[in-house]
Amino acid sequence: MREPSKNFNPLFTPTEVEKMGLTWLVAAGIVTAFLWQIPMGNYILYPFSILATWFHEMGHGLMALILGGQFQKLEIFGNGSGVAHYTLSNGWGYLGIGLVAAAGPMGPPLAGAGLILASGSLKTTSLSLKILGGFLLLSTLIWVRSWFGFVAIPLLGFMILGIALKTPLWVQGFAIQFLGVQACVSTYHQLDYLFSYTAGPLGLSDTGQMQQYLFLPYWFWGLLMAIASLMILIQSLRVVHTQKSAK
Repeated sequence: MREPSKNFNPLFTPTEVEKMGLTWLVAAGIVTAFLWQIPMGNYILYPFSILATWFHEMGHGLMALILGGQFQKLEIFGNGSGVAHYTLSNGWGYLGIGLVAAAGPMGPPLAGAGLILASGSLKTTSLSLKILGGFLLLSTLIWVRSWFGFVAIPLLGFMILGIALKTPLWVQGFAIQFLGVQACVSTYHQLDYLFSYTAGPLGLSDTGQMQQYLFLPYWFWGLLMAIASLMILIQSLRVVHTQKSAK
């Protein structure tokens, strides 16, 4: 049996593979953002659309919890839509409402950046995939209260856990970065919603609520979050691949 090189580091793939992986990740992010703008794209990216909705609605619910309120339930539907039901503490006033509204669009990019940065080592890569898969399952038990959500969210959780437990290390590393990219670009899932004041019969959109309670116009908040999501994605990819190249 051939002995491994003493210079081999099992935590990182070769530089050539890393560069190829980065190229594919950037390309995947651009293609995903484009596909989500056309009708056929929602069918092609259906599992990621459901995951994006979960990230978004969990952002609302968890921010409500952080601010001392209650996250009552989460509903996710087959058409890719969802709604988080929550209550807020009166102590935060308008600021609390605005922060919970912002946490929907901004929760996924922040979570995605965390996944990308976690890919810097073998230990954090595997652990983060297990945490994400486990949290999908846990959220189903605690908050999900729609029949579609009871099926789709655990299925996604088991798939991610399967990657963490049954695939080679390079697959895990690429998978967690790919999921991170998908989370970051999920901000662009519904650009028309991000730049809309209302959300149809549901009332105000997230940016519409931010305009009402944080005073600046909805298009300003939509533009700010779109730019911030892109910058978060670029910076997280740059940091993790710079670290790997230095090893």
